[in-house]
Parts: sequence; structure tokens; C-alpha cells
Amino acid sequence: MARNLLTVEQSATLVEVAAAMTARQVGAALVVAEGRLRGIVTERDVLRAVASGSVDGHVSGWMTADPETVEADESTQQAAVVMIHGGFRHLPVLEGGRPVGIVSIRDLMRVALEDVSPRGV
Repeated sequence: MARNLLTVEQSATLVEVAAAMTARQVGAALVVAEGRLRGIVTERDVLRAVASGSVDGHVSGWMTADPETVEADESTQQAAVVMIHGGFRHLPVLEGGRPVGIVSIRDLMRVALEDVSPRGV
């Protein structure tokens, strides 16, 4: 789970958020207001905007509002179940209703394959 979160306000532009995601090398940003999660914007959302020719405007128009989440004390297995069944590549982690992390498909793969070595190594 990544704890170094990229958080943005709903008033941020999609271009600003995409630039921040690129600079931080992350695939998602959490949209917050008053410390509470309001949505998530991902690489897929940015691609949808580009494909529609509509990259102007605020992130609130492209984010997934009120996304699925897991609590910080829930298991990796529970996060995997939510992500697989929902088709998500990023899942916000909350503690007391506030975002404290984000689980990515890459995180799940690291856990699943932690004892496996690449061929030839």
C-alpha cells in the first residue's frame, strides 16, 4: 500500500492532475475535501477525457465519485476481492473515514509473488 498519496481538490483541472500524476509516477489521485475522500481519478479517466477530446475542465467531471474503499485494518485478501470484483486497479484505504493509503494491482502482485524469483535469477 502506498502511503505517499497524491491528493487533489475537486476544483483542480484534469490537466493539472494528469501532470501531477506524471511527475509523481502514480496511476491515481484521490480527490478530497476537508480531509474526506470524495472521489478518485485514474489514468483510465485521463484517457477517457483525451479520447473524448475534452481535457479542459475540473477533475470533478471525470473522477469516480464515492469510490469503493477498504479500511486500513482489512486484509490484503479483502482488498483483492474488492478490486477483482469491481474491476479496479486502484483502491483507496481509509482510517476513520480519512484516506491513509491506496492499494494498487502492483501491490497485490508483490504480495502474491513475494517468494517467486524471476527466471534465471
